[in-house]
Amino acid sequence: MANNFDTLGVMLDCSRNAVMKVTELRRFIKLLSKMGYNQFQLYIEDIYEIEGEEYFGYRRGRYSKSELKEISSIGEEYGVEVVPCIQTLAHLGIFRWKRFAPLRDCADILLVGEPEVYKLIEKMFITMRECFKTDKIHIGMDEAHSLGKGKYRTLHGERNRFDIMLEHLDHVMKIADKYGFKPMMWSDMFYRIANKGTYYAKDVKFPQDIIDRFPKNIPIVYWDYYHTEKDFCDNMIKSHKQLTDKIIFAGGAWKWSGFIPHNNLGIGSLRAGLTACIENGIKDAMVTLWGDNGGETSPYCTLPSLCVAACINIGIFDDEGIKQKFKEWTGEDFDEFMLFDMPDYVEGLNPEYVVNPSKYQLYNDCLLGLYDVGGVCEGDGKNYAEISKKIKNSKAINGEFAYLFNTVAALCDVLELKAEIGIRARKAYKDKNIDELKTIVADYCEMIDRTEEFYNTFRKQWYRENKPFGFAAQDLRLGGLIMRMKNCCNEIEEYLAGETPTIMELEEDSLPLIEKKEMIYTWRECIS
Repeated sequence: MANNFDTLGVMLDCSRNAVMKVTELRRFIKLLSKMGYNQFQLYIEDIYEIEGEEYFGYRRGRYSKSELKEISSIGEEYGVEVVPCIQTLAHLGIFRWKRFAPLRDCADILLVGEPEVYKLIEKMFITMRECFKTDKIHIGMDEAHSLGKGKYRTLHGERNRFDIMLEHLDHVMKIADKYGFKPMMWSDMFYRIANKGTYYAKDVKFPQDIIDRFPKNIPIVYWDYYHTEKDFCDNMIKSHKQLTDKIIFAGGAWKWSGFIPHNNLGIGSLRAGLTACIENGIKDAMVTLWGDNGGETSPYCTLPSLCVAACINIGIFDDEGIKQKFKEWTGEDFDEFMLFDMPDYVEGLNPEYVVNPSKYQLYNDCLLGLYDVGGVCEGDGKNYAEISKKIKNSKAINGEFAYLFNTVAALCDVLELKAEIGIRARKAYKDKNIDELKTIVADYCEMIDRTEEFYNTFRKQWYRENKPFGFAAQDLRLGGLIMRMKNCCNEIEEYLAGETPTIMELEEDSLPLIEKKEMIYTWRECIS
């Protein structure tokens, strides 16, 4: 039976703290090859060397040219085309350096139309051409929400944003052609401009002049990590066909919401999107592995999602067949890898809805407790303990990926105490229950020890897979968390010793910030 897709790829984000080591990329690409993937997109916003631009990727763990060449060769060795995935409009973190300030429109967006911008973009292409053997390149251009609204508007006045996008795209296409590249780009900006900022909209009608002017020689990538209804994906594909027949689908293996994946959602959305692609004759698809807000989750935690996409490619849709292939390709048990999802479904919540209590309950302040109301439920701690026990009892705890299971189990061990400790302390304080407060102080000591153990386990995972650059963020977050735990414990101890008449944080009543457990993207949202 022929494959359903001519190209089935995986895109790995190496731009958000976690820059995977080249040796680990070999391991990952080899595994992808066994699963039938024939393309690997290396997402590197500013994580690569550009000659003459010493601040590009400075202190970010950028790949040297020699490393990029080696990664390209590794792909060739395993029959996997390695495609560079860069950014030529937005999502660029270079503007913290003064050298790039003149090239900025606003936010993380380049000041399009300026000659110096295209000189920089040309330097990007020079590196890509020197290091990669493919003629394909992903030029990004997604989520430039404020395009033309900053310095560009000051210089040029208010302009039609379609015109700005198309003019910039034309410039970049010419540079790509100069270096023998055939670009692809994300599609969302054309939708956002046409639909008042909305990407996923029904019955989108593009103006005829935009359809006429849209370049027909560039594939556009429809990305959808959220929808599990095939009909919705079918509608989006038909909508894209207004612009071009060159459409690539990008689904998502959810690894960007904290320390654990959401394989349940990833599998549901991939089934819907890839099935819609097959029915609509879309022959090129990829699975994205983003690393938003820290890159904490290992790509290997998403192997169930990657396996499902690979199975759909060869016509296997049933659960039993997928599990058999997972065992054949990875040597591991599918259901045991699905345990990684459990800490975010601590109460059996809908797996089609993205929630991440395992992250925000970890960072939720012990005394301020911004998410104690709505974000924590009685019994959460006990549930985390049961999940940890299941993980520790799995056969995989002693296998090749044991370090991943150890990390998730250690996180659950922390949350067994951490999840409800703020609610317990507030109630005991209000009730003037001194004995319970003393018990809570003892639990604090154990919780701090467990958090330090989680840190050590997570650090081993990170340093095994990634360059050390980027872990500074984890040091500050988890180190700050531990110090905050110690200070909160000190406040309770000082109150019990009569050194302070009140615990001011516990005097205030808690207000609800969320109605039910939901996605809290960044750890900063947990801090007042």
